[in-house]
Amino acid sequence: MSFESLPSVFGNIWSGVLVVLFFGASIFVHELGHFLAARWRGVKVERFSIGFGPPIFSWTGRDGVEYRLAWIPLGGYVLLPQLADLGPVEGASQVDVDSLPPIRYPSKMIVFAAGAAFNVLFAFALACIVWVAGQPTFSELNTTQIGNIAPTLKLTDGSVVPNPAMEAGLHAGDVVKSIDGTTVNNFEDIITNIFLGRDRAGDGRRKSLFVIARGEQTLELTVYPRLVGDENVRSAGIEPSQDLSVDSVVPGSPAELAGVKPGDRILAVDGTTLFQRVSVSEYLAKNASRAVEFTLRRGDRDLKLPIQPRLELDEGSNKQVARVGIRYRDSIVIIHPSPFSQIADNVSGTFRTLGALLSPSSDIGPSKLTGPIGIARELHRQAQWDFRRLLWFTILINVNLAIFNLLPIPVLDGGQMVFATVARLRGRPLPVNLVITAQSVFMVLLLSMIIYVSCFDVARLRRENRVDLPRVGPVPAASKP
Repeated sequence: MSFESLPSVFGNIWSGVLVVLFFGASIFVHELGHFLAARWRGVKVERFSIGFGPPIFSWTGRDGVEYRLAWIPLGGYVLLPQLADLGPVEGASQVDVDSLPPIRYPSKMIVFAAGAAFNVLFAFALACIVWVAGQPTFSELNTTQIGNIAPTLKLTDGSVVPNPAMEAGLHAGDVVKSIDGTTVNNFEDIITNIFLGRDRAGDGRRKSLFVIARGEQTLELTVYPRLVGDENVRSAGIEPSQDLSVDSVVPGSPAELAGVKPGDRILAVDGTTLFQRVSVSEYLAKNASRAVEFTLRRGDRDLKLPIQPRLELDEGSNKQVARVGIRYRDSIVIIHPSPFSQIADNVSGTFRTLGALLSPSSDIGPSKLTGPIGIARELHRQAQWDFRRLLWFTILINVNLAIFNLLPIPVLDGGQMVFATVARLRGRPLPVNLVITAQSVFMVLLLSMIIYVSCFDVARLRRENRVDLPRVGPVPAASKP
């Protein structure tokens, strides 16, 4: 191992530590909610475990509770023998339940719901930090303006078809306002709305209704997305616009000689409005032998400057390329979304995902979900990029944990709440064998689903190792035309 690789190694180790801490913290906070609520409502707590299965190590506190860290890191539990018999999952209780006082229905509901409530409180606390510290994102994802529409689109099967966005009449420069009735605030919202779309035309084609602003007009256009990529996801074939503001000018370059200054923003080239940096580079490549007229915005006025491109050797491709010596602003911007908008967006996204998952007309199935392996991998990516992105993703995890655990599925908190409610309505407890059987069956189904989803996580990791895929959002375009 060379000394040059040490920073990368230590960076990966530190990112791995952060993954364990924040993923573990999300589980711990959930179980802490159950634990504190149970103590508050006078419920017997027998065990507090992070992870399932045999303990790695454990100890018994002065309060008589066994605290343990277990081998299977798929969650955790608080053993509450008065409330739920989860022996197949949590291990048999050693407490004589008949000797303990019964627990009233309101206390049961409070204890069962406390885990999700603590996840939301934890997410809100992290969201406050992100609000103040800021959240890094790519500038092209912080827009709803379309920057480019290629003539064709390559499908999953390798065939090439006309671009759905072009067929629908969308143009570069259009500003997307909503998709299928859902307002979009950035390009990630646009991608997500198309991805989660479940509308179909009468002939079975996938359909998305775009509301766009084009100049002073507001238009409704119907796009028929196609499936692309290894994941078979819906795509409309659009790319975001980019910030074409000048950060600096190369000394002695054609741009400096023409009078370009930092802060100028490129509006057009030879009268053609462009919205992406690569579009500027491609135009220069086609017109390298003559002066090109740049229309720039400087302050509150526009000016036109003719610039003669200069051929330079590109170090990456080892080819001659046409450049004018402009360096663009950093592609990374810092946004400060409010804590309430962060939580609301994650809640909305989670329910929309569940809706798409249950809809027979969508293209979202269990294979599109992410399991523990994928979650850990994504946490690692975000930690490598920026600590604030790790906080952002942890917020998403906690909101998902809260909602998922409240689903009316046996072995989950929501299922226990249903059992308790049915028992209250019928005036007597549900048969023990019925509850245990339901919990055992759904535990097997849940574990099977986790294993199934994890297989796709592994396949994604293999693809990422085989090709150089972008790690977070799109790869920023070349910064020096």
